[in-house]
Amino acid sequence: QLQLVESGGGLVQPGGSLRLSCAASGFTLNSYSIGWFRQAPGKEREGLSCISSSGGSTNYADSVKGRFTVSRDNAKNTVYLQMNSLKPEDTAVYYCAADTIHICGAYYQNPYKYDYWGQGTQVTVSS
Repeated sequence: QLQLVESGGGLVQPGGSLRLSCAASGFTLNSYSIGWFRQAPGKEREGLSCISSSGGSTNYADSVKGRFTVSRDNAKNTVYLQMNSLKPEDTAVYYCAADTIHICGAYYQNPYKYDYWGQGTQVTVSS
């Protein structure tokens, strides 16, 4: 069974950091580009970042550029999202998603592009 599992969410103070992980089971991630999304209550799912299957190319939304960094360790079958300088408006459920296309491309923020999704992990930024 193909499955993605996010972890690393939690409660953090404004200005703090978290590192999210996206681990795969049932398949190897090195053939997939991976996107990160988030969804806050009452809002649409927002595409944040994408990393190509090789890790050689990354994309970031303006809302997280310079604060978030996506990386991958294909040997560990895991993709990471390092989140720094967190703000209260970053509070949301964060999801990773896998696309069989190796590159991210111009439409990386489109959730319909992705084939597999994790269940999400809650990130709350609050003092």
